[in-house]
Amino acid sequence: MGRHKQPEIRDRILDACVDHALAHGLPGRLEPLAAAAAVSPRMLIYHFGTRDALLRETLVRARQRQREFFGGLVAPRPDEPYLTTLRHAWREMTGPAGRPYLSMFGRLRENTESHLWPDFRREATTDWLHPLEAGMRTIGRPELGTLVLAVIRGLIMDLEATGDAARADQAFDDFLATL
Repeated sequence: MGRHKQPEIRDRILDACVDHALAHGLPGRLEPLAAAAAVSPRMLIYHFGTRDALLRETLVRARQRQREFFGGLVAPRPDEPYLTTLRHAWREMTGPAGRPYLSMFGRLRENTESHLWPDFRREATTDWLHPLEAGMRTIGRPELGTLVLAVIRGLIMDLEATGDAARADQAFDDFLATL
């Protein structure tokens, strides 16, 4: 009779895999994730079934973390004008705390890992519309949520491609000034 899987161990392993993937990207092999979780590759398979299942769950957990973090940043605050909230959110999203998420999910949009989450591009767009529309509603312009999202996504792609944070930051500030 085999051992019963322990969800708390699986959860700890998954968190360690997410931490590693955010810091280094999704690896091509199980060994880096096993080392990060302080388990054997065999234990990863035991808990997750396959390499792709582990990578998929790693992406899902990382996305949950990103939604919580970024969602809190773009949420309207009663004591702050929403454009100020967006300015602060941009700085945090593109700063050291947010960059690992941008890098991981930017690669997912572009690379072969898309088979791990086939509908990611659509979800990565639509899941931010509601909070941005809610924020823009505070200034009477909820319909601009799509425009704000498009500018943020475009500038993030620019930042990832060029690394020119000063230019992207200035462009975002200029965009906010037009609102």
